[in-house]
Amino acid sequence: MVNDLGGAIDGSGASTSAGEKVVAEIQAAGGEAVANADSVATAEGAARIIQSAIDNYGQIDILINNAGNLRDKSFAKLLPEDFDAVVDVHLSGSAYCSLAAWPHMKEANYGRIVMTTSSAGLFGNFGQGNYAAAKMGVFGLMNALKHEGRKFNININTLAPMALTRMTEEIMSDKIKPLVKPEFVTPIVAWFCAEENTTSGDVVEAGAGYYAKVQIVEGAGVVLGGGEIPSPELIQENYEKIADMSQAAPFDSANDIMRHVFRTLRPR
Repeated sequence: MVNDLGGAIDGSGASTSAGEKVVAEIQAAGGEAVANADSVATAEGAARIIQSAIDNYGQIDILINNAGNLRDKSFAKLLPEDFDAVVDVHLSGSAYCSLAAWPHMKEANYGRIVMTTSSAGLFGNFGQGNYAAAKMGVFGLMNALKHEGRKFNININTLAPMALTRMTEEIMSDKIKPLVKPEFVTPIVAWFCAEENTTSGDVVEAGAGYYAKVQIVEGAGVVLGGGEIPSPELIQENYEKIADMSQAAPFDSANDIMRHVFRTLRPR
């Protein structure tokens, strides 16, 4: 099932033509598909999207959260409604659709969910405070759901695509556009959705034939104050050690971080 509200880049308006065009392409290639034009930005719309898939196909095995909009402005010019509109689609939409699909996947003891983040969220980008916040929120949502889905065979991974789309065609140079065909992104999506793929909780940057895992890591850390509250001056004196990433490592959960902290605090 193909969901596309068919609105403008900023999320305004709606049209069924975008989704119907993709459905026609799938059918022309010998596949089956139906279009849906509900909005992911509300829980009710997301529920109707998932129910449409259930009504047409009897079950839902795969969910790809890829709805998007852009309202790029420098932070000084960003209006609250511009912030909310982008977060509602990218973050809340991903949560609402996943929430609606979750009980069906849980009952089937099977599911594959793909989230969509962005390098703007992972690393930052000027003029995209709303978009970056939403996209990093998607990363956090995946990190929580990977734990909850584990015992139900529901795997959740996240894609950070570099691709030419309606959203990006105005911000990409003509030199780059031919290199970032969306077709370069689809193989990693297909792999994340495959039954034999047991990976969950990964983020992969993909585009133009380039694929790389992205990870949050934490430094080894230092212990200051000897059990007493350290002064700001002591923090300043030791900040290079605090910021040292030479022994940085990834952690699977907040509990793992806590265990690492208390192991570091033990007297040696």
